[in-house]
Amino acid sequence: MSQPAENSPNHTASYLAQNLRYLRQKKNWSQLQLAQQAGVPRTTLTHMESGQGNPSLSNLVKVAGALGVGVEELLSRPRSACSLIPAADIPRRQRQQGRIQILHLLPDPLRGLAIDRMELAPGSTLGGQPHLPGTKEYLYLLSGQLRLYVSGEPWDLSSGDVLAFPGNQAHSYHNPGSVPASALSVVIPVPASL
Repeated sequence: MSQPAENSPNHTASYLAQNLRYLRQKKNWSQLQLAQQAGVPRTTLTHMESGQGNPSLSNLVKVAGALGVGVEELLSRPRSACSLIPAADIPRRQRQQGRIQILHLLPDPLRGLAIDRMELAPGSTLGGQPHLPGTKEYLYLLSGQLRLYVSGEPWDLSSGDVLAFPGNQAHSYHNPGSVPASALSVVIPVPASL
């Protein structure tokens, strides 16, 4: 059985459904919020997002306008869900006059989840913030040495080591070495059954 042509109504309805859902979620809007912004019935959006129905050009223009895009962007092949963040645009914080840098590697905020790269100059110490209850932190030392204190207990890490610990515990990081230390901190929510 042959597949429908890429510009067939079936593909166009599918593209519209995918693009509309993606653009609406990117703005963090419900269907009702988008319907109100566009001045169209919510059921119209429901039909568009399900790939059903045959929306009028007027409704397409209203929805595209509310989303801040052209109609062609709603009807074209969906873009890749990938996004490249250039190194210069990665959010970062500096502490101790730049002796410590924290790069936030997770561009989309997700409750209880964090991925940070930490760069600590020799002799520097960084106090960690306890995370949400039910989280676990995995600290992977990329290079150098680190002494990690978790609830007052010291843990010495060498390059390549991973320390897993409850994220809601008081903790701090110290570079006792004579060279910079670089580490990845991954904080994830852990199901209660684990």
